[in-house]
Amino acid sequence: MTDPAHDGVSFAPGRFWAPLLFLFLPVVAACENPETEGDPEAEVQRLAEEARDRLQVNEGGQLVLETIEAHGGLEAWYRAPTSSYTWEYANVGGDLRFKSFLVADNRTREVYHDLLLTGSWDDPESVDARFAWDGEEAWIHPPEIEQPNPRFWGISGYYFQQIPFVLADPGVNYERLPDEEVDGTTFRMVRTWFDAGVGESPGDSYTLYVHPETGLVEAIRYTVSFGRDVPPGADLPETLFYYDDHITVDGLTTATAYRGYSLSEGGTRGELRNEAFADSISFRRTFDRSAMEPPEGARFVPPPGS
Repeated sequence: MTDPAHDGVSFAPGRFWAPLLFLFLPVVAACENPETEGDPEAEVQRLAEEARDRLQVNEGGQLVLETIEAHGGLEAWYRAPTSSYTWEYANVGGDLRFKSFLVADNRTREVYHDLLLTGSWDDPESVDARFAWDGEEAWIHPPEIEQPNPRFWGISGYYFQQIPFVLADPGVNYERLPDEEVDGTTFRMVRTWFDAGVGESPGDSYTLYVHPETGLVEAIRYTVSFGRDVPPGADLPETLFYYDDHITVDGLTTATAYRGYSLSEGGTRGELRNEAFADSISFRRTFDRSAMEPPEGARFVPPPGS
């Protein structure tokens, strides 16, 4: 497996806790165009132009495009073959803590993890395990490991880390909201949600807090519909999630620390629910396709409700 300390940028991870569930966005494979096949830069430009066309549909999409540019831009994103980092997450309500090193193919959205640590939030244990998600199937090995759920967590940490870039995908809707003040800063706001049938959690929504000067995403509000039979845009409880300690790696700016709080129906911030940290970040590591092959005896996890 890939050594997470071998390349990329190192950011010292911390400890944290978190809410029970997390986001699960659609898996979208960007297919190459025959006209640009064999010309990587032409393919980058094609993908960036298509994304701009989608994002310029309304004022909300234009704000998402603006923050993507502030984070490094569409061209830099489509030039990045992979996203990889150590992802550490814990959850008080779910009594879960785990740490993995993941590598994701940014085009196909296939992801594999070396699971390094798992257990209860205050007593995790070191493990030698693997799990992966290919857009249709999710597996974990050894099979007796119950958490994390590879179907949910195979891709969730990736999407969480890669906001706002992944919000340029097809099937995303945008709505510009009134500006909102948080902690003394008035943020520009945009709500995003997904078309019916997009991914396994089309009822998810993500509202971005875009800093008025830097253009960076400094927080999101999100809902979780994974495992719930709800339509897109359903009224679900929200979590306020701060994006902190931004760094720039391979031309892309991303947060490295996250804090989540419960929100009341009136929008009042409640108790700390979750935190996460990313370390050893790179957008240039090689994707080891053999790591997607499940070992003998791997446990497969079916979709919710199946």
